[in-house]
Order: sequence, then structure tokens, then C-alpha cells
Amino acid sequence: MTLAIIGGVLWILGIIALLTGVFPADDALAVADRVWPILLFVVAVTIVAELASKAGLFDVVAARLARVARGRTVWLWVLVVALATVATAFLSLDTTAVLLTPVVVSMAVARKLDPLPFAFVTVVLANTASLVLPVSNLTNLLASEALGGGHDPVAFLALLGPSALIAIAVSVSVLTLVFLRRLPKTYPDAVSPTVSDPILLRVSAVVTVALLPLLVVGLEPWMPAVGAAVVLLAAFAWRAPAGLGIRLVPWSLLVFAGGLFLAVGALEALGIGRVTSVLAGTGDDLVSLWQVAGVGALAANGINNLPAYLALESVAGSPARLAALLIGVNAGPIMTPWASLATLLWHDRLVAAGVEVKWGRFIVFGAVIAPLILVLGVLPLAL
Repeated sequence: MTLAIIGGVLWILGIIALLTGVFPADDALAVADRVWPILLFVVAVTIVAELASKAGLFDVVAARLARVARGRTVWLWVLVVALATVATAFLSLDTTAVLLTPVVVSMAVARKLDPLPFAFVTVVLANTASLVLPVSNLTNLLASEALGGGHDPVAFLALLGPSALIAIAVSVSVLTLVFLRRLPKTYPDAVSPTVSDPILLRVSAVVTVALLPLLVVGLEPWMPAVGAAVVLLAAFAWRAPAGLGIRLVPWSLLVFAGGLFLAVGALEALGIGRVTSVLAGTGDDLVSLWQVAGVGALAANGINNLPAYLALESVAGSPARLAALLIGVNAGPIMTPWASLATLLWHDRLVAAGVEVKWGRFIVFGAVIAPLILVLGVLPLAL
């Protein structure tokens, strides 16, 4: 609700800018033409993830991972890391935060393990692993479109793959050093989750598995996502119509993102680029790349990563600088609760699951992990 209210205010400000001529109508239409495919993808992939979750897919996958680990905590930890990374890379960081968090927490509690370590590794990877593919984060979709050539996953990986690997390795290493030694070496088995409709589970599994490669073959991401959403909506209409509803659509996020695009477009028309260019600097040398990544991280932790990216995108200036900015606004926003929408959603899910987490602890971890990622993750871009 708070997100929708903020988005509503941004819409009002943007409309005022349009009516007063501050923001030309042609520029607004150009913004709309750029963002509608991105927002359509967000809606479609959210519906796919929500329906797959309702079918029990994530619960079943987590339970099978626990069986594969054969009661050894270290292997369960490794498999949870892999699951969170894959979910973030292909289905976006919000999917990991919203849908995977309660599953991982429930899996840990059922096996008499402290759920907090698994919850922390999930939310940190939801942010740091969002550097992997264009579809991993809304900012990536914007950046890949700005780079030209469509949402090419191969080109994106060539540019940011090494940095993404460093971000994942740093975050996992820190959390492993802190948490794994505190967990018991083994855990007892638990009862497998109950599946209410095996047919829906199978359909959801097939659709999700088929969707993953289609997101990285060079198609516009909204195309396979919409196709997958339509198939699952039809399956639920046939088998479990009660599971359908207007709440499947992330309305608050749409209102917020739409208002944000409009408001930032108006600010750019007013000349905000002159200010951000001074802050972000110029050049592709290592120090300049650190500068733009650092400014992006500070802006994201000060306000939020999406407005931080939008405000700084126009001064990125080159593929290397744009990649450095993504490192700052994707992997950097883990030092304040509001820096990433995924973090706030993660906390809401923990509260709903009855798991208490102190923000001070989150901030301490972020203050250690984020600077390491910024320093090390930018290095491949300067080579």
C-alpha cells in the first residue's frame, strides 16, 4: 500500500509536469514506448511464479533438495545457494524474496535448523545474483535496452558475467563464514509437503522449466513470459479457479514503477543530468568506474535502487560505466532496508512466517559485503 501511495504521488507530479509543459508529451510517449515491454514482463513472470508457488512447485523442489543433501547441512546450504541463484537469475530477485523465502524458512524449521542463516543467504543472493541476466532485475532490462541490440543474454553475460560471479562468491563466502559453523553438521529428515493437485504441479513444473531457456535465447523477455502466464492461467481456470484473482498482478509495483518513470523523465527534462554527471564523473578507467558504482550504491541505499538507476543512467555513457552502475544499484543496495524492494518484501514474508530479524544485523552484513563487491566486482570491467 505504501508503494502504491508513493507511486500515486509520482504519477500526480509527472502529470503536472506534462500539463505545464515541463515534460514534453513526445518525451513522455518515448518513455512509455520504452517501458511497456519491461512492465509487461514483470507482470507475466510474477503471475507465473505466483501460480507455480500455489501449485507447490517451490515447496517440492526445496524438499527434494533436502533429500538430495542426505541430512548433511553443508550440502543443504550449497543447494539452497544454487536454488536462490537460479531463481534470481531467471525469475527475478522479487520472486526469490517473495516466494522462495517462506519455502526455505519452512524447510529449515521442519528439519530443526535455525532458519535465519537460510533467510539471510536468500535475500542477499536475491540482490547480488540479480547481476546475472537481463531478466534478473528490472534495472537490467532497462540497461540492456539502453545498450542496444535488444535483451541479448549472451552480450549481457559477456559484459557482467565475471562481476556477477564475484558478487555471488563474495556474498556467499561472507555468509558461509558467519553462519555455517553455527549450524549443526546434520539434520533429521522431515515429512514431504502435501500436494493438493498433482496435475497442476506437473503443469507448473513443465511450464517453468520450459520458460527458463526461452528467457535466454534472445526473444523479447515479455513474449515467453506472457505465453507461460497464459498456459498457467488456463490450467488453474480448469483445475483450481479459486487460485486465480486480481491479486496475482503486482499492482503496487506497477503504479510505483510507472510513476517513477514519469517523474524521472520530468526531472531529466528539468536538467537533473547536469547534477548527476558531476557526481558520477566520466571516464572508463578503474577509479572512474568505482566512482559511478559507488554513487549508484549510495543513491540506492539512500532512496531505492530503481530511482537511483533511472537518475544516473543518462550519465553512464559507455557499456563499462553502465555495467559499473548496475553493480552499484543491484549488488550495492544491501545496507539499508529500503534500498531494494526485494528486501522489504523479504522482511514482510519473514514476519508472516513468525521469524524475527533485526535490521541492525542486516545492515552490518551489508556494510561488509557491499563494499567488497563494489571494489572487486568492478575490476573485470577495467581490464
